[in-house]
This record gives sequence, structure tokens and C-alpha cells, in this order.
Amino acid sequence: MTSEPLTISNEVDPALVEEVRAGLQTIPKRLSSRFFYDAEGSRIFAEIMHSPDYYLTRSEYEILDTYKADFLRQFTPDNRPFDLVELGAGDGLKTKILLAFLESQHVDFTYAPVDISADALEGLVIDVRRQWPDLQLNPRHDDYFSALEHLSNETNSRKVVLFLGSNIGNFTPDEAVDFYQQLYNRLQPGDLILTGFDLQKHPAVIHTAYNDRQGLTRAFNLNLLRRINRELDANFDLATFDHYETYNPETGEARSYLVSQKAQAVEIKALDMRVPFQHGEIIHTEISRKFTRMQIEQLAQQTGFSMTGWFTDSKGYFADVVFER
Repeated sequence: MTSEPLTISNEVDPALVEEVRAGLQTIPKRLSSRFFYDAEGSRIFAEIMHSPDYYLTRSEYEILDTYKADFLRQFTPDNRPFDLVELGAGDGLKTKILLAFLESQHVDFTYAPVDISADALEGLVIDVRRQWPDLQLNPRHDDYFSALEHLSNETNSRKVVLFLGSNIGNFTPDEAVDFYQQLYNRLQPGDLILTGFDLQKHPAVIHTAYNDRQGLTRAFNLNLLRRINRELDANFDLATFDHYETYNPETGEARSYLVSQKAQAVEIKALDMRVPFQHGEIIHTEISRKFTRMQIEQLAQQTGFSMTGWFTDSKGYFADVVFER
């Protein structure tokens, strides 16, 4: 392994380079779930969202559809214009429920989807403009906090920030506190955040969601190695790695791993790395925390927000929660 910096193609995400370089040299090995979403990963995840074992998307979809009028009253109690800022917008599947309702009510708002994937953002913008040609759009190909800062400098309108899909569950407790504190610092009094939280429930329900009978989550996890093979000229043999998921109801953490099924070494040519694996050695790829209402209330209190809205699906599996600055 060389200690000299290498020249990497501009087509490769430099964050992926650093993640692989550092993560595969730690003990235990790790790779961040943020790199799941290349084109193939996004395609597989779209299938996962429709899997009968994966309740999260259906639960949040139900909440947004059932309570869309209540959300509107929260977003603009005085009927003033507002900016609907979606962090990590992706394909906007669930957000389109709100967009359709807001448009039908002739609400004065601007939709500002934010995503680090230019392809995902472009696809969303095309689709939104096709469905609602008159909707005011202000897309942002940027990271979350930079986008919020720019938007705050451009307009004095109330900000309603969407952070849907239980993405907050991918953060450690300290990271979640830091994330909301950074949001707090970039928002004004009266601004809102609507966050999706997956709630603690029977462990078997959660375990099955991340280890579905169709093998979609397995394919999703393994695709991370396929991406590294393609983008960093590596030679991971996917047939020699497996997906493993575990859920701990005491901590509320679902964790996903890739497991080497034999002793082997992987070459990553673009980084001039040779990565040894023992039989049974793991790569930790994802954490997905599940919350209680008390934990969510504490998160609001720790970061300066007030919890002003609590909405759950009919099974009580999921909550969309409104924090006010």
C-alpha cells in the first residue's frame, strides 16, 4: 500500500475515495450507507420501498396522505408564502402527496428540493414540472447546510424543512444532536422541520424489513461492493460476501453488515490498496435507529426546538414529527 496520494479520475466521488481508503483500514471495517445510492442502488431501493416486508415507506405515505390538511395548517397558519425545502429529495415519491395537495389548495409556496445527486435532482425537477407546470421551483444541487444558508440569504419567507424517510435513523445519537443544532443555527424563529422517525416496535417486524424474503436488502447491501469495483477498479467477488442484519431492541439499532465468507484479499487498483479479509470478517455498512416518543422529545429539547406536531400511521409504526424553531 502506498502512502503517496494518487491521482483519481474526476468522475469518481472524492468522498467515496476517502471513505474506502479510511473505512477498509479500520477495525472493524466500515463503509457509509450514504454510498449505497448509485444508479443501481437507487433502482434496488425503489424496489425495496414496494416490498411487502418493508413497512417504512407505506407507513409514511399513509401519514402524509391522511394528515396533509393538518400539515398545511402547521406550515402556514397565517396563509403566508413559505419555502418547502426538502433535504435529500431523491425522487420525491412521498413529497408529491404534499405538492399535489398544496397545488390543489392554491397555496403560495416554493418547492426547493436539495440533493447531492445531480441525476436524481434533474429527474425530480422534470417530473414535477410535468405534473405541475405552474409550481414555483428552486432546486439545489448542494449539501444540506450550504443549501439552507443560500436560501436564507435569498428569501425571508418561512422555511419548512422536510427530512423524510427515517434518514435521521442513520445518525448516531451525537450526530443527530449535531445535525439538528446545525439546522437550528441556519433557521429563523417560526421555521419548521418535518422529520420522519421509525418507531420502536416488535423486533421481528424490524428484522424482516431489513432482511426481506425477496433478497432485495441483500442485493442493495452487496451493490456497494459492485460500485467500488466499477468506480475504483477493485475486484470484490460478490459471491464470497453475504448480507447480515441484526436488530437490538435494547438500543433500538438495526445494523447491516457485509460478511466475508472466506479468507481472501481484495485489490483496489485506483487506491493501490490490498485489503485482507479473514473468514467471517465484517464490513459495517449501515445503522438504522428506531425511536421512542420520549427520545424524540428529548432530541427537540436538546437542540432548542419545540415539538409542535406528532402524526403516526394507523399501526403506530412510524411518526412524522414537526419541530419549530
